[in-house]
Amino acid sequence: MQAMQQRLKAGGRAFAHIAQYHPELTAFRRDLHAHPELGFEEVYTSARVREALRHAGVDEVHEGIGRTGVVGIIHGQGRSSGSMIGLRADMDALPMAEHNDFAWKSCKSGLMHGCGHDGHTAMLVGAARYLAATRHFDGTAVLIFQPGEEGLGGARVMIEDGLFERFPVQSVYAMHNWPAMRPGTVGINSGAMMAAADRVTIEVTGRGGHGAHAYQTVDVVLVAAHIVTAVQGIVSRNVRPLESAVISLCAVQAGDLGAFSVLPGTATLVGTVRTFDPAVQEMVERRIKELCNAIALGFGATATVRYERIYPATINTESDARFAGDVAASLVGEENVDRDLEPSMGAEDFSFMLQARPGAYLRLGQGMGAGNSTLHSSRYDFNDDVLPLGAALHAGLVEQAMPLGQAQ
Repeated sequence: MQAMQQRLKAGGRAFAHIAQYHPELTAFRRDLHAHPELGFEEVYTSARVREALRHAGVDEVHEGIGRTGVVGIIHGQGRSSGSMIGLRADMDALPMAEHNDFAWKSCKSGLMHGCGHDGHTAMLVGAARYLAATRHFDGTAVLIFQPGEEGLGGARVMIEDGLFERFPVQSVYAMHNWPAMRPGTVGINSGAMMAAADRVTIEVTGRGGHGAHAYQTVDVVLVAAHIVTAVQGIVSRNVRPLESAVISLCAVQAGDLGAFSVLPGTATLVGTVRTFDPAVQEMVERRIKELCNAIALGFGATATVRYERIYPATINTESDARFAGDVAASLVGEENVDRDLEPSMGAEDFSFMLQARPGAYLRLGQGMGAGNSTLHSSRYDFNDDVLPLGAALHAGLVEQAMPLGQAQ
């Protein structure tokens, strides 16, 4: 344990307590890694979480919230404040093949924990075990194990299923491992942490025909090519330089590769838009539609744009971000907390919870050494060394948000 404390430069009562059962948390995490499940299919994962929570001695275990979601309730020694703090971990895996060769690699073909949600779940289980054993806080801790983060909006589904009506937390917190940050560090800022993620589908309709007689057609491939080029100009020419936006048209489907001389009559383009500011988001949506319609019209084709807002931006509440930074500093020292972390253009459905309640989203450094790779890589694996730190950070948010009075 002392070696781990020195390696992570972590301290505090919670960290020391949780580090004692680090091997058990590691085994739990690796079991989840070996048995990945997609969003809303987390049957095995939810069962393991419920079992772990009951073994830890939490006061209540609620299942089936948001289909496969689980919520654990822990009451502190004090109940006078009436406060309630939420902690969230995501549970789902990704539809991708794993190319690791360790003993706990995925046993399911085409599925893997490539983003560390197995580690997030294990860290919150570790916090539950500590909080249930010590109860050194005045209020109630609400531990939210969420399904379907990877593109399915599981946070929104849990909210629609009455999550915050049943458990009216004052604030809610979550964290995500970050391979680009070294172990023992924590990152946060007081505003946007992750971007809004939108899906764009563009359907171009023209008139197909023989490639040798292109003058008789309305060439949708040509129209699609102009759309791809023109859309790239929106960010450089319509978005203020001090704002942020990304537009990526990631796939184009038109025609048949086996029919080299046939011009198709339809083409489909699919892509994503990432923004932080709702005003920029609205402007980008409008400009994409305007450009696509105008370009198609210029070539005698038609274009239909379907713009879907998938996840809103993940925006921290300033006071909660400052508080979470203070909690992190109490564990790892101020020098290991980046309070002005650069936002990511990736997206996170914890954004729905932050729209419903104040709170903050943190990044926990895990490094890329010892074979660890980037998120969503086929060779990714969660760094088990940081499990006690992440669990202690969860616990610290509860204890310091709802401090136990001196009389206790």
